[in-house]
Amino acid sequence: MNLEISSLSNGLTIITDPMASLESAALGVWVGTGSRQESRPEMGISHMLEHMAFKGTATRSARAIAEEIEAVGGYLNAYTSREQTAFHARVLKNDVPLALDIIADILVNPAYDAAELERERQVVLQELGQARDTPDDIVFDHLHAQVYQGQALGWPILGEESSVTAFTPAMLRDYSARQYRADGLVLVSSGAVSHAAILKLAEEKFAGLSAGTPGAAPSAHYVGGELRAVEDLEQAHITYGFPGVSARDSDFYAAQLYATILGGGMSSRLFQEVREKRGLCYSVYAFVNNFQDTGFTGIYVGTGPDEAGQVSAVIAGEMDGMTRDVSDAELSRAKAQLKSGLLMGLERPGSRAEQIAGQIFTLGHVQSVSEIIARVDAVDAAAIKSYAARTMAMPSIAAVGPIQKLETLERFSTRFASSTTFGQAAE
Repeated sequence: MNLEISSLSNGLTIITDPMASLESAALGVWVGTGSRQESRPEMGISHMLEHMAFKGTATRSARAIAEEIEAVGGYLNAYTSREQTAFHARVLKNDVPLALDIIADILVNPAYDAAELERERQVVLQELGQARDTPDDIVFDHLHAQVYQGQALGWPILGEESSVTAFTPAMLRDYSARQYRADGLVLVSSGAVSHAAILKLAEEKFAGLSAGTPGAAPSAHYVGGELRAVEDLEQAHITYGFPGVSARDSDFYAAQLYATILGGGMSSRLFQEVREKRGLCYSVYAFVNNFQDTGFTGIYVGTGPDEAGQVSAVIAGEMDGMTRDVSDAELSRAKAQLKSGLLMGLERPGSRAEQIAGQIFTLGHVQSVSEIIARVDAVDAAAIKSYAARTMAMPSIAAVGPIQKLETLERFSTRFASSTTFGQAAE
């Protein structure tokens, strides 16, 4: 990457990442605010603001926003996570000024019209209902709620019916005035872009952003717990959570490699043992969620009602095995997967822009590709085994479906009392 970075007088950070061979560009504004900054009455308001951004400004109607970007064959979208909200576009290089103008308009001049809010409220309530009807999605919200019990980081990004129903235009304005401040935003453009041109446009279009620093997120820490929702479904959707590390931790890449070896692909230990050897499930994988100050290791398995009673012992056994032995071949495969994912992503301007913004918020700077690869290559088997031991404590369980035979959290926890328990339980 050949990045250029500037700051406007109001504090907005501007980053350009030119890719000379492209005829298109990806650009957007990433806001360092997500659902974890919300108070309980505001639960889901970051997501609602994302929706309302496209529902009209002081100068454009909702229809005008859609028609203008699509008239040039462009794409405009947004998303909300627990730590960020993003408003981004993909356009041909000659249409970059238009895309930037629209993004600036929806952020600087939002209308927050009451009638539009009421319509969009119904859309979000439908989205909430759809999420609850999708067990292999909602189970992850349940897991977050257990891992971070009583903390905003564990609340659902979509909010709840009671909070969404109570939102008013005044609440949206108050929250955006508090959180959408220039010091907490970064404008990133990647592809067929010029830093000088982007900077000139940004100085004009984003001058109306309020200066200052947004409200900080409350700190969070792993707690753990259990949620079981017995439902009449064909499959049991089971997730397990364990303490992990933050995105700033020195073991960040060890955690990524651990999850890859344990359950990151068809050659992973969980896939081979749980699915291929024992036939206990269709889907099983491991993952890590890393936030600015905390994180956790997770495992998902989709299985049948009878098999749900067997998977916990096997998973515990495979996790225990990671504390004692990691082969050179496994580590080499995992590193290849991690590095190829990084390098393939860098071929897409949208992925590049998203990665740049995420690193700015998490690390305060952008890591070079060579720096990332060096950190991945520096992880050895001892670091993986150390992380494996570190994460095997205080398990959490969230499960939905025919889970009557799934062992309790108390029983599952006993499997982590000693290494000998694992080997015996998995036999």
